[in-house]
Amino acid sequence: MTDTTVISPVKLAHIVIRTPRYADSIAWWSTVLGAEVRHQNDFLCFLTYDDEHHRLAIVSMPHLAENDRKAAGLEHVAFTHADLDALLSTYERLAKKGIMPIAPIHHGMTLSMYYADPDGNQVELQVDAMNPAEAEAFMASDVFAANPIGIKFDPADLVARRAGGESVESLLDYAAL
Repeated sequence: MTDTTVISPVKLAHIVIRTPRYADSIAWWSTVLGAEVRHQNDFLCFLTYDDEHHRLAIVSMPHLAENDRKAAGLEHVAFTHADLDALLSTYERLAKKGIMPIAPIHHGMTLSMYYADPDGNQVELQVDAMNPAEAEAFMASDVFAANPIGIKFDPADLVARRAGGESVESLLDYAAL
């Protein structure tokens, strides 16, 4: 191995959020991710939703200024659900708690719902709409080049259509929007 050998990480370990709304942030992220607290004290909380010791840490910083979306920073973090039914079920569970997506967008390769936490940090909950080869081809296409953001959709409409028996393939079809 040489100094020029690139060794990429094997996974994304965790995200740390600093907040003046400590209790609200813990509650929100626990609810949205279905996460449990692994450790919490007056200034630090570790949450996880899988076998990792923590996927998210929340740090209490009561004197922080408000989040300025006009400043440089991280736009959002994204979490992938196993399938469309899991994503739609999560949408329904969160909607019952008054947590609504701020931007539901079908990107072509993913169907995504963006949410904002109590500080305005954005999280994307998504499901893959294509396999990796299809996604790569789609992102190289003129269709993607013409609209790399995607198309807005109505999550409640997708829930109703799925409940009515429409297929996952049909609901994930970007061309059908």
